[in-house]
Amino acid sequence: MTTRRSALGKRGEQIAATYLERQGYTLIETNWRAPQGEFDLVARSGDLLVFLEVKTRRAGLESAFESITPRKRLILERMAYLYLSEKQLDCDWRIDVIAVTLAPNDQPVIEHIEDAFDW
Repeated sequence: MTTRRSALGKRGEQIAATYLERQGYTLIETNWRAPQGEFDLVARSGDLLVFLEVKTRRAGLESAFESITPRKRLILERMAYLYLSEKQLDCDWRIDVIAVTLAPNDQPVIEHIEDAFDW
């Protein structure tokens, strides 16, 4: 990943983390890594564990949600089970997707899809 793209992604994750905290979520982890990939954020909303995929784009580019393919969905689901096993957790959970679009004036537009895959 290029430095510029990496910086954009990190900025989006920071914006998403701030947004979530303002919505009452408690952040537990950032950039949790597994052999298959990583969750950008892991948070709690009440008793619910929430795994978050954050996608950041500049305005005018493809939708951030377009990058969530069926293969990516399967990977995220497997990673969720791995996380629960590794942490020895038995709790309700979901996977959310947050799209952060940066407008030309650098103001973020945030779209949050809860339970994005609606199991």
